[in-house]
Amino acid sequence: MELADSWATDGHKWLQTPYDSGYAIVKDEVAHRRAMTIAASYLPIAQEGDRDPSHYVPELSRRARGFATWAMLKHLGRSGIGTLIDRCCLAARTISKRISREPGIKVVNDVVLNQVVCRFGAELSLIDADDLTRRVINRLQRDGIIFVAGAKWRGREVLRISVCNYEIDAKEAVLAAEAIVAAFDRERSAS
Repeated sequence: MELADSWATDGHKWLQTPYDSGYAIVKDEVAHRRAMTIAASYLPIAQEGDRDPSHYVPELSRRARGFATWAMLKHLGRSGIGTLIDRCCLAARTISKRISREPGIKVVNDVVLNQVVCRFGAELSLIDADDLTRRVINRLQRDGIIFVAGAKWRGREVLRISVCNYEIDAKEAVLAAEAIVAAFDRERSAS
């Protein structure tokens, strides 16, 4: 990170803030202001040395997005954020381990954070595996036990699991894994 000119992230996963709580950290303050400043004759000019909010965001009128982030940081504290992240990462590993034991389900990523990416029908042709993966995703979405989404990975259909609920625990992770296995079993038998 020390070598980066800038980086961006969002707080809607780890900090449980609203979806549009994004952050940009920019090393060169002058370049950032030059890119972001909006000037017009009807806009008040900040006094010398004052921070002008219009120099830092792409819009002039918006809610106080930073407040939700501040509130979560204040509420959780450093150790609370660490606990939340650890819990989500552990749940992702738990889900990955359980579904990996199921013949026909392949976890395709190294589960190092809170993301699990898998495919269904490892023994099938690529086209049939894509179809089965889509059907498992649709089944999971219809069942409503867990919320998941599909994605593309190396041109193939995958189930993308992002564990980001602050209330997740081992029991919930097992429930999620079992829901995935059950949906896979039902769709595989329907083929």
